[in-house]
Amino acid sequence: MYPQQVIDALRHVRYPGTGKDLIESGMLEDDIRISGYEVSFSLIFQKDNDPFMKSVIKATEAALQTYIDPNVTAHIHTKFVKAHPEISHQHSAIQAKHIIAIHSGKGGVGKSTVTANLAVSLAQAGCRVGLLDADIHGPSMPKMFGTEDCRPVSVEEDGRTLIEPIEQYGVKMLSIGFFVNPEQAVIWRGGMASNAVKQLIEDAHWGELDYFLIDLPPGTSDIHLTLISELQLTGVIVVTTPQPVALVDARKGVEMFRNEKVNVPILGLIENMAWFTPAELPENKYYIFGKDGGKALAEELDIPLLGQIPLVQSIREGGDNGLPIALQAGHPAAEAFGKIAKALNKS
Repeated sequence: MYPQQVIDALRHVRYPGTGKDLIESGMLEDDIRISGYEVSFSLIFQKDNDPFMKSVIKATEAALQTYIDPNVTAHIHTKFVKAHPEISHQHSAIQAKHIIAIHSGKGGVGKSTVTANLAVSLAQAGCRVGLLDADIHGPSMPKMFGTEDCRPVSVEEDGRTLIEPIEQYGVKMLSIGFFVNPEQAVIWRGGMASNAVKQLIEDAHWGELDYFLIDLPPGTSDIHLTLISELQLTGVIVVTTPQPVALVDARKGVEMFRNEKVNVPILGLIENMAWFTPAELPENKYYIFGKDGGKALAEELDIPLLGQIPLVQSIREGGDNGLPIALQAGHPAAEAFGKIAKALNKS
């Protein structure tokens, strides 16, 4: 065994956040040491809480045994460009271990429904959860959490006057919907919308959190760039339906965050409305929007498929009534969201 074999083997391992292989990504340190069938070297990650670290190391070990020899024993060390403390944040207003944005390439795929239920599932798992509704022009979280009539109050903290988030179902939440007339459209230019989002981040009393979820507007806009510059995102979750017209836009979203100028890890993809299951026939599946489109896209782009959520009436009713389906213990849809929350907690 010689160093070039190790390098060639690592070209078969891709980093999920960018889709590039480890050599192309510059993640292999120049410290390869070989003794018989034992090899040691270091992999360089951007931060010490990288969500893909464990999976990349396992994939690296498998690649060495597959492309060099099954008897290879690897001793893989990790190095970091930048270390983060347990509470990692770029802006002092957000003290969160994980800052995760939920994105969709187009509207109507259920991104906000997924975000609301994921937030509730994480809270039910004992996590401290904050939720920012960053969809300035179409805020929906107040209705989905049954808090349309709530109005945030101000609190004093270290000599500053801050907005106290609304708390519901164990989730701290802010939305422009709490501050505007719900019957009137928010007609703001990009700069005004971005400044409003910044204020909800900077001038709020969020406290220490385990997860800070951001419900992004669909597509790409100034708001996306503002959040990327203001916050050090742990990663992005992409939501799509199985139909081709949604998959096209989902692909664009993944490529935007993978762009070297943006470079935000893709934590995975959620396929929403994966099949229709009528309440009276709970075992039946009807693939109204196509079958496994999101699953196929995740495989093609080499990103994790976090889950497939069925299209059932109770999910829609829960969102409209302010009672997210994740609150209904034992419901199949609630269990689906719970599995996604559990997978995120393990990463």
